[in-house]
Amino acid sequence: MKTLIIFGSPRKDGNTASLLKPFMEELKDLGADLMYVDVYEMDIAGCRACLACQDNKGKICCAIPDDMQRIYPLAAAADLIVFAAPIYIWSAPAPVKAVIDRLVYASCKYYGGDPYGPSLMEGKRFAIITTCGYPVEKAADLYAEEIKRFAKHCRASYAGILAERQRNLKDPFMTPEKEEHARQFARELANFV
Repeated sequence: MKTLIIFGSPRKDGNTASLLKPFMEELKDLGADLMYVDVYEMDIAGCRACLACQDNKGKICCAIPDDMQRIYPLAAAADLIVFAAPIYIWSAPAPVKAVIDRLVYASCKYYGGDPYGPSLMEGKRFAIITTCGYPVEKAADLYAEEIKRFAKHCRASYAGILAERQRNLKDPFMTPEKEEHARQFARELANFV
C-alpha cells in the first residue's frame, strides 16, 4: 500500500508529529510504502483558479511552478493519502488547505470544457490524523466533513480519522493509550486494502 503522508504542522515535534510517529512505524511494519512531505517546509501558493490544469486530462498537474509539483506525482502514485495536521479554527492550517485546494483542481478534470471529465484521484482513500485542544467532537468534526466531501468530489473514499485532544499544556500529550490508538488506526487502514 503506497501511502502519502501530508504533514502540516509548524511544530516539528508537536502533538501531531508525536501521534504520527507510531502510526508511521506501524504502517511501515505492515509493509506500507511511505512517502512523506512536510508542507511547512515547502513553497505552496493558493489555487489561482486559472483552469490550466484542466488542459491535461491524464495527469495531476498545475501551471503554478512551486513545490506542489513535487506533491502531484506522489499523490498520483498513492493508494492512501493521510492529512496529518493540527486543528486551527476547525480546519487544518493554511498550507494544508492550499494543498487540498490545489489537489482538487489538479486532479478533477470537471472544471474546464468537460463537466464529465475524469477524476485522477478515483479509487484512492483519504484519512486524517489530527490533534486539537477542544473536545474532538467539537473541534475535528468540520475538518472531517471537509475531507469526506473532498473524497466524494474526487470519487475517492474517506477512510477515517484519528483525532486526539490535549486539554491543557501542563500535561504531556502522548500517553500509551494515544500511541495504541495511532497504531490501531494504522492497522485498520492497512487491513482496509
